[in-house]
Amino acid sequence: MHFSAKKKIKISDLMDGLDASLRGDGECLITGISSIQTAKPGEITFLNNGLYKKFLSTTKASAIILSEEYANECKVTAIISKNPYYTYSRIAQLFHPPKEIIKEIHPSVVIGKDAVISNTASIGAQCVIGNRVRIAENVVIGPGCIIGDDCDIGANTELDARVTLYHHVSIGKRAHLCSGVVIGSDGFGFANQNGQWHKVPQLGGVIIGDDVDIGANTTIDRGAIDPTIIEDGVKLDNLIQIAHNVKIGKNSILAGCVAIAGSTVIGKNCMIGGAACFAGHITVCDNTLITGMTAVTKSITSPGMYSSGIVGAIPNKEFRKNNARFHRLENLMLRVKKLEAKLKTSVKPDTEEQ
Repeated sequence: MHFSAKKKIKISDLMDGLDASLRGDGECLITGISSIQTAKPGEITFLNNGLYKKFLSTTKASAIILSEEYANECKVTAIISKNPYYTYSRIAQLFHPPKEIIKEIHPSVVIGKDAVISNTASIGAQCVIGNRVRIAENVVIGPGCIIGDDCDIGANTELDARVTLYHHVSIGKRAHLCSGVVIGSDGFGFANQNGQWHKVPQLGGVIIGDDVDIGANTTIDRGAIDPTIIEDGVKLDNLIQIAHNVKIGKNSILAGCVAIAGSTVIGKNCMIGGAACFAGHITVCDNTLITGMTAVTKSITSPGMYSSGIVGAIPNKEFRKNNARFHRLENLMLRVKKLEAKLKTSVKPDTEEQ
């Protein structure tokens, strides 16, 4: 995939405001951006993962963003950064300018009573805006969105097409919600009486902070009584399920298909791998890294990296055999303990002189 700028940009101009150094031709003109494998002359690329180091000798790119570790192996102009991926993100913005926004409310939009909407907001076709909704400056709401009663959307926040906010949802400033996101649906609350399940009303709302990104088809349930809370700077991937009364701390990042049960608290600056799952009513401390597909069933109180399950795919026959052995592990341990005790009593100390 190649992304091109509307005009050629000198590498020296790309460096403006970057905490990086240039080695090579600062006058080189860049016309686009591409991957290290497919880049063509005139394009810039980046190297952030050592697995792609092998392409340094064959890439056709005119410039590469990389760390000092690989700079000596780079045969073309190099932008050397302590954080190549971040530097790439800054440069990539020049080749992917923001789309033009027309600040208007489409004639097909339905607006409820006492809604307060900034005259700088943009609302696309077929949207429904509930009663007493507050929409701040420069908010962009894509086509087909549903905004429930008493919602509050902060300045410069963007909702892509077909986002649904139930009632009493608060979104902070500069947030971005991708298509299919549902915020504020009922939490999974049912009480059992005489073998039948009876719905428990979900009375809380959802509070989402500033600078939060939420991926496509992610769902965040409203609180049972108190609100579900997503703090500032949190980044959520696609297809994540966050249950009622969960709290996620500042600047934590969660990959796709994570599932968090009710009333669990995730600390600040945590990194959660894809398809990890969390039991309810537990706490994960700040600065914790959970690897993909980990099942977290109890609280984590010490920062660090945590994993569970089988690492890597193996043939099904071997998996089934190992799984059967795992379930026999407790009996095996007891047998070993008995053998050790028997061995201790049967072996007498050697007291004879040698």
